[in-house]
Amino acid sequence: MAAAKLDDIDRRILSELQDDGRMTNVELARRVGISAPPCLRRVRALEEMGLIRGYHADIDPRALGFEVEVFAMVRLVSQSERDLSAFEARARAWPLVRECRMLNGEIDFILKCVAPDLGTFQRFLTDELTAADNVASVKTSLVIRCAKDEPGVPFEIVETRARAVG
Repeated sequence: MAAAKLDDIDRRILSELQDDGRMTNVELARRVGISAPPCLRRVRALEEMGLIRGYHADIDPRALGFEVEVFAMVRLVSQSERDLSAFEARARAWPLVRECRMLNGEIDFILKCVAPDLGTFQRFLTDELTAADNVASVKTSLVIRCAKDEPGVPFEIVETRARAVG
């Protein structure tokens, strides 16, 4: 099943699981209007297709003492595929880096980092990030507050498009 070939039930399953990945299969089936066995088969198929990549708890970093959130914009010296891949591998190994995205334009990567305090982030910045091979420059922005942090996709747009296409 390609994303364009998902039916309304598949999209409702994905939307419900995106909102609450802990619900039972019976509850999910009730919410989407089908019985439990076909619901479970559909969920497994969506997992196998890679549309459902995992189930995660939404942890509050500040409640656990991670008071600092920083976005680091990284420019590399070389953008060869080998150098890009090497930087991505290094970023995956840094615990403070929670997201790493390659961009086009002047900045090669944006990293979302969390740390318990500014000193910990500063040590990471100077000892690891700016010292990493192939890093030309790093610009950072400290997050003051978060106005929106909504994972997933806006299913209301997906559903509207699907009705227009179908």
